[in-house]
Amino acid sequence: MKTLYLDCFAGVSGDMFLGMLLDLGLDFQQLEQELRKIPIGGYKCQLQKVDKAGLQAASFKVYLDSPDGSPQLADAEFHEVDLTHRHNHPDTALEHEPHITESSTVPHHHHPEETSRSLTEIRTLIQSSQLAEPIKNRIAAVFQRLGAAEARVHGKTLETIHFHEVGGVDAIVDIAGAVIGLDLLEIQNLVVSPLHLGSGFIRFSHGLFPVPAPATAALVEGFPVYSSEIIGELVTPTGAAIVTTLADSFGPLPAMVVERVGYGAGSRERDFPNVLRGYLGEIHLANSYPSRNREPFPEQHDTPTGAQGYHTSPALVLECNLDDLNPQFFEPLLEALLAAGALDVLVIPAQMKKNRPGILLQVLAHPSGVDTLVEIIFRNSTTLGVRTYPVSKHMLQRQTILVQTSVGQVRIKTGWLGAECVNWMPEYEDVLALAQANGMPTKEVYQQALAAAQIYIAQLQGKP
Repeated sequence: MKTLYLDCFAGVSGDMFLGMLLDLGLDFQQLEQELRKIPIGGYKCQLQKVDKAGLQAASFKVYLDSPDGSPQLADAEFHEVDLTHRHNHPDTALEHEPHITESSTVPHHHHPEETSRSLTEIRTLIQSSQLAEPIKNRIAAVFQRLGAAEARVHGKTLETIHFHEVGGVDAIVDIAGAVIGLDLLEIQNLVVSPLHLGSGFIRFSHGLFPVPAPATAALVEGFPVYSSEIIGELVTPTGAAIVTTLADSFGPLPAMVVERVGYGAGSRERDFPNVLRGYLGEIHLANSYPSRNREPFPEQHDTPTGAQGYHTSPALVLECNLDDLNPQFFEPLLEALLAAGALDVLVIPAQMKKNRPGILLQVLAHPSGVDTLVEIIFRNSTTLGVRTYPVSKHMLQRQTILVQTSVGQVRIKTGWLGAECVNWMPEYEDVLALAQANGMPTKEVYQQALAAAQIYIAQLQGKP
């Protein structure tokens, strides 16, 4: 399974994410060609190699056209500030503004293309593009999550919020480019390290705020993060929205064969390499069949939600009758099917011809995975034929959140019907591991996780 691991030791932003993908081999011209399918103009993308504390990295920037013909860097409207001098000089603390230690490398200039846009306007912009439908849906999902966070911290609704941070050309290019880049590199599995948030304060249009920015703090709820003595904003709202929406999992570097390491440069200079590091490679299982993700064929969830609030995706059922297979052989057969991406496998007792007891093997499959699964059935069973017929899968929108129990964190699988969470379930492996490590009953850890999830989901839905 082609896997990309993000090492966020210096945080993550939209331009760092794209720089890292380009350093890993994403074709810059092909990326630009896909981005031009979105009906916005007045900007240019730039790619160059830069030195970050002695490390070579790819720098991706968006420049806006200006009336005088000189390109202006599209960058966030904030400054990082250092309040430590106030503690060193208390007598002058009230007389001076905080000392600005770092700022955008090029002063920000407004541009007509950067007018405030609503989330509805951005959805319309993306849907009117010539991009493939799954790409459109993933871009829209990132903006939906970012918009929800901004609306929440500002006390507004998604329908009424207007803000530059989501409407800016640079944010649209960064988010759309991230989704397009992952698709062009054919990434099947995105794993992200805990996010290094940074510390200190930033000043932007709403005033002076502690790091992380309010929207970033909302976006990383339920995900592993940490801070350090490093002063500065390391994770931006755009970067947080990209990784928390698109990542398949968070955690340490998985066991994988690394084929290439890429570095995406941040815009600010630090005492350490201000880069996002990406490991591109393959995860191999012991068998020779394609790897199994916890949610195989994620493209089945890319179909737009209907008016009822759930996804609908095509699938196929494979089935065959077995009356002469050694019962011991069912275990490796089922394991091979699941490892190869079967969506579900059933073994159903049946009464067959000549009054023989038998088994009906039934496999639910994504259409693109059928040939592999049929081969596995033929090689690992005694059947001479496999039946297939099409079905439709109706699926809740899925999201994995992270909650804290008294003994550690547990992943919670949630199912959403539109804006309402109707199902949530603790990940059994997490519960079992914590229970065994701490000598607790499994049901106690499970109940703690369930209670924490209920509180967190109520907060997400704005319920008391």
